[in-house]
Amino acid sequence: MRIIGIDLSGPSNHKDTVLAIFEKQDRHLKFVKWISNVSDQQILKVITEQSRLDEVVVGIDAPLSYEDGGGDRQGDRELRKFIVGLGMKPGSIMPPTLNKMVYLTLRGIKLTREIEDIHAQYPISIVEVHPGAVIGSRLSKCDLGYVLSYKQDLPARMYIWNWISKQNLIELPVLFEEPSHWLDACAAALGAWHWKDPLFKPSWLYPANPPLHPYDYCC
Repeated sequence: MRIIGIDLSGPSNHKDTVLAIFEKQDRHLKFVKWISNVSDQQILKVITEQSRLDEVVVGIDAPLSYEDGGGDRQGDRELRKFIVGLGMKPGSIMPPTLNKMVYLTLRGIKLTREIEDIHAQYPISIVEVHPGAVIGSRLSKCDLGYVLSYKQDLPARMYIWNWISKQNLIELPVLFEEPSHWLDACAAALGAWHWKDPLFKPSWLYPANPPLHPYDYCC
C-alpha cells in the first residue's frame, strides 16, 4: 500500500502545495519522497505512477465538498466541536465557501474528480484529512501548545517533527526551516493511513454522505 498526503493550496499557489509519499511496511510507514510546488497535473502523474506499484490511499488537506446553500458542512461542525474539546482553537475549521477558502475548495473538488478517473484503472482511495487535528488528537495534553503555534513557530515545528517521527513513520528526512506545509503533508498521510489500515483507526471520522459529500472526513 502507498499512502500519499497532500497539503493543498489554492489553484494559483503551487509553491505552497506539498505532496508526501510513504510505503506501508507492516505497522510502519516508510518515507519515499516528498515534492513541493506541484500543479494538478504533477499530482495526477505521481498518483498514477504510485498506483502502478500498489494500492494507493490519498489523504487531502482541503475541503472536498461544500454545503448546498453555503456555510459549514455537518462534518465541519462536528470536527470543530471535537478539536475544541481537545483544547484547540475553533478557527482552524472554516466553511468551504468562505471567501478565503473557496478557491481551495474548487481545486480540491476538481482534483478528486480527476483522481476518480485514474481510479477506473487502479485501486485508489480518497479521504479528506485535517492535519492539525491529526496531530492535536494524538499529542499528550501537556504538549498541545505546540500544535497551536507550529504554523508560525519554528521550534514548535521541530518539536512536532520529532514527535511525528515516533508515530511509526520511518526514514523521515531532517526538517530544517521549511514552512508547515511539509509537516502537514506528512500528518495528512498519517491520518489517511489510520483511516484505511484495519490495524488502526482515525481519532475522529465523519462518514461520506453521497452524492453531495462523497468522501470520508477524518483526523
